[in-house]
Amino acid sequence: MPTSPIRLDFQLTSPHHSRPFTADARYVPDGQPKPVVVFVHGFKGFKDWGHFNLLADYFAQQGFVFVKLNLSHNGLVVGGTGDLEDLEAFGRNNFSLELDDIGVLLDCLEQPATSGIPATETDLTRLALLGHSRGGGLVLLKAAEDSRVRAVATWAAINNINPGWTEELMQQWQQRGVYHVENSRTKQQLPLYYQIVEDYHANRLRLDISHIVRRKLHKPLLVLHGDQDETVPVQRAHELKSWKPDAELLVLPNVTHNFGGAHPWTSEELPVDAQQAADATVKFLQRVL
Repeated sequence: MPTSPIRLDFQLTSPHHSRPFTADARYVPDGQPKPVVVFVHGFKGFKDWGHFNLLADYFAQQGFVFVKLNLSHNGLVVGGTGDLEDLEAFGRNNFSLELDDIGVLLDCLEQPATSGIPATETDLTRLALLGHSRGGGLVLLKAAEDSRVRAVATWAAINNINPGWTEELMQQWQQRGVYHVENSRTKQQLPLYYQIVEDYHANRLRLDISHIVRRKLHKPLLVLHGDQDETVPVQRAHELKSWKPDAELLVLPNVTHNFGGAHPWTSEELPVDAQQAADATVKFLQRVL
């Protein structure tokens, strides 16, 4: 019986834009149909960040097909350095593009010839989304709008697409057309073009996490958050729980935003905090899928 996960890399194209983007799948090839977990990274993140490959292997060892993607406008380039390098693309990103990218990946999973994942290995009737940080907000929205998704789990998720842009910032942003945020890891000044705000306003109904979680998310939900999160306050998790009372809320003590991880991650082991989060998520998904 094989026990080591294999990795399949594949490329995606979208009808919504011209940028190719990549994904990979991990699974233990035993010929048995397995539940599928799609992992979505956060703002300034990417699929091979830090300990995410160890995370993928762990889920595969627990009997899942674990798929993670680079959102198309996250600043990575197909065949590039593996880190943020296309800042123009990063600046042109928006939430609608990201939701559509996840949809493109879900479509691809239904076409084994495209993904390369044998149909005998996947059970797409047991499909879950898992998102970290901004990716957590995205998977809440996608789970509500896509009937193929059966369950959703969030790690340190945002619960509002608008991170608290002030009126003053919005006015300056609109006048200049661009606003820069620093990547604390690389010290790059990352542009955000005003189109992200315009997209938010044009698609408010699709992007309103509060309304959608309250009214339209009728699927099992695990909300997982560290109580020492320095980026997304743990209060956001309690608010999500209040909007969907049947959600499972797990607050991990002494855990920060990246669950003990960093980039690069050189250990062969998952961070202790990430392992704790993974264990809880596996148990939840085994129960609800």
